[in-house]
Amino acid sequence: MTRVSPDYDDVPEKQYHFQQAYRGQAEAAVGDMIVYYEPRRSGSSERPASGRQAYFAFARLTHIEPDPILADHFYGFVDDFLDFDRPVPFKEAGGYYESALMREDGKTSKGAFGRSVRLLPEHEFAAIIAAGYASISGYEPARTNLADFGFSDTEQAPYERPIVQSLISRPFREESFRRHVRLAYDNRCAVTGLRLINGGGRPEVQAAHIMPVASNGPDSIRNGLALSGTVHWLFDRGLISIADDLSLIAPPKLIPDALAGLVQHGKPLLTPRDEAALPHRSFIEHHRNHVFKG
Repeated sequence: MTRVSPDYDDVPEKQYHFQQAYRGQAEAAVGDMIVYYEPRRSGSSERPASGRQAYFAFARLTHIEPDPILADHFYGFVDDFLDFDRPVPFKEAGGYYESALMREDGKTSKGAFGRSVRLLPEHEFAAIIAAGYASISGYEPARTNLADFGFSDTEQAPYERPIVQSLISRPFREESFRRHVRLAYDNRCAVTGLRLINGGGRPEVQAAHIMPVASNGPDSIRNGLALSGTVHWLFDRGLISIADDLSLIAPPKLIPDALAGLVQHGKPLLTPRDEAALPHRSFIEHHRNHVFKG
């Protein structure tokens, strides 16, 4: 369980910060896939309760290390992060994806729900993944019986994870990243604001990684920008970058004269309406420190 603006030192694409109480569950998941859930209260306890109340991404937990500063706290490090095609509510189509969240009277178990790290049986993990990637699983909440994924008393066949194999393949991840970023920016270039559609009805805007894939940058919406081809070229070569306030850094000395009118230093970027899709500061800092030539 994590938040868009977490109280802990979470960056879901890279690391998850947790207390000693959850160490056993976390260690049991090392080397395996995990799913992230965003609760209703998204951010500090003083912020409005506006979280999505949904599972929103998956990743692979690679290893755990002690927090070097806080005693009895740990970091779980991840790779293979990927946003779901859609947020998946913890309950839909008449059933709970996590059976442990349902009390005997059919209501939600607040005690179980309040645990920030929970272990999932294979079939429940499968149900969440299938619902999150309906584009490749064929899952339809209104027409699917959750018992098909193991929500019944009958013995279930082992889950072979064919969907997971697709999700970790490079072609699928590239297409998923491109689709998610374009959608978040409404097919508009974040720098110029232009929304160009070609003769075939396809958007011309490209999906750029802020922290490059070559530097282990994740295929996350928060590590993406929708950019026109020319601006993408400038960004990847470090001729422009992004300030902490999400304005453009474009030193005139680095910009070819022919492009001076296209990119303007200090201009605010066009950003997604959804806070969960905004560029994350850690990826922006990486671009400034390791890619930008200014």
